[in-house]
Amino acid sequence: MSVSFKGVHFLKDVILHAVFFYLRYGVSYRDLEEIMAERGVTVDHATLNRWVERYAGQVAEDARRRKRPTDRSWRMDETYIKVKGQWVYLYRAVDKFGKTLDFMLSERRNKPAAIKFFARAMEVNGLPRKIVIDKSAANTEGIKDINRMLKRFGCPVPIEMVRIKYLNNLVEQDHRFIKRRVRPMLGFKSFKSAASTIAGIELVNMIR
Repeated sequence: MSVSFKGVHFLKDVILHAVFFYLRYGVSYRDLEEIMAERGVTVDHATLNRWVERYAGQVAEDARRRKRPTDRSWRMDETYIKVKGQWVYLYRAVDKFGKTLDFMLSERRNKPAAIKFFARAMEVNGLPRKIVIDKSAANTEGIKDINRMLKRFGCPVPIEMVRIKYLNNLVEQDHRFIKRRVRPMLGFKSFKSAASTIAGIELVNMIR
C-alpha cells in the first residue's frame, strides 16, 4: 500500500479498522468511538472523522489502480449527493456483471465532467467495447468526443454507445448502497470530505 501513515500516533491497522468499520456499517462517529473503546482503543469522534477524511480516499485510489480486469460492456449513470446544502453529482460505472468500474464526484453535470469521468475509467479499466447510458445529452457528447479522440490516435473501432434507459437499470439499482450509507450522514460539509468518504464507501462495496 502506498498510503503514508507517517506522524500518526496509532497503529496503521487500528486506523484502517476504524475507517473500514465506519464506511461499511451505518454507525455515527460517536458510536464508533464507543466501539473502539470496547476494543481497548481510546480515540475521540473528531479524530475518527479526520481519519476517514484523510485516509478513505487515499486507500480507495490505491486499490482502484490495483483492481482486477472487468468486462468491456459498461453501464454508466450519475446520482445526486448533497454537499454544503447543494446537490453535486456522483458519476458511476459498472460492468454487465455489476462489478464497479469507477466513480467520480463532480460539482458539475456536463460534457467536460462526462469526458473526465470516461477518461478516468479507461485509465484503469482499458477501452470498453460498449457503454450503456440513459439519454443524457452530456454523456452522449462525452462519448462522441472520446471516439473522435480515439480515431485521431488510430483506433479503428469506436466505442459502441447504447442509449436505452431500461438497460441501465443495473447501475441505477447499484446506486442504492451509496444512498443507504450517505443518508444517515445528513450531508457533507465540504466537497473534499465528500469525495474522500464516498471513495471509501465505494471501495468497501467493491471488497464486499
